[in-house]
Amino acid sequence: MRRFVISLIAAIAVVLAVGGAVVAGSGGSSTVTRARLERSLPTEFANLYAAQATLLGHKGVTPASLGATAMCDKGGAVEPDVGPGSNWNCLVSWTDPDNPMPPEGYGKFELDVHTNGCYTAGGPSKLVGYATLTDTKGREVPNPVSEFDGCFDPQGDDTATGVEFPSLLNVTTTALRPDAQRHVSVQTTCGTGAGGCQGEVTATAGTTDLGTVPLQVDEEQTATLDFPKAVPAGESEVTFTFHVTQGVGPSKPVTLEMPG
Repeated sequence: MRRFVISLIAAIAVVLAVGGAVVAGSGGSSTVTRARLERSLPTEFANLYAAQATLLGHKGVTPASLGATAMCDKGGAVEPDVGPGSNWNCLVSWTDPDNPMPPEGYGKFELDVHTNGCYTAGGPSKLVGYATLTDTKGREVPNPVSEFDGCFDPQGDDTATGVEFPSLLNVTTTALRPDAQRHVSVQTTCGTGAGGCQGEVTATAGTTDLGTVPLQVDEEQTATLDFPKAVPAGESEVTFTFHVTQGVGPSKPVTLEMPG
């Protein structure tokens, strides 16, 4: 009986230990945090971006001149910003006169972060280039900032950095699919950022106002916006105008064709 009790206690201890490891691995007491990533990623990126500038022959680009900053998020609004995983996204902003930022002011990096504080980051090709580049000697060489590894101190500074960027709203509908009554809808996505996307959207078909609907989408989420009035017969296009009060939306109206 005594041996059975000891075995049972040992088994419970193993279960508790495994359970604790699972909690830590899922972020409960993990050393992988938003603040540590936001401090590490800009430093790693700036050093490598300066190395890329040297390969390309761009003068005056140094880690200090770039002034890189980052805002990181894990899993959008539905998940705490803590713990390892491949669903970390970081928005990085920097200053390079030869390569200005897009209107939203940053590039999006996708990170796979491990329990030991190391990570692999993949950058946006439209801002950092592709996997290889041609250096000043005409050689095809690896691009240092296309994809790179970095690490942070698991016991390093974990106070909030205060860096925030607005979410970017995109229209993902490419072709309208009206219902039997010729009502239309448009699908939008709201990217990583602070506060998600809010505002309103107006749809028009020719001179007909199809209505204005509210826009409220959490970061890393999608929403389908339905418009109350039918598209008149004979109209071949619908124009959607975005009035975004939170986040960054399309700077121009988006026009989509009706099916033939």
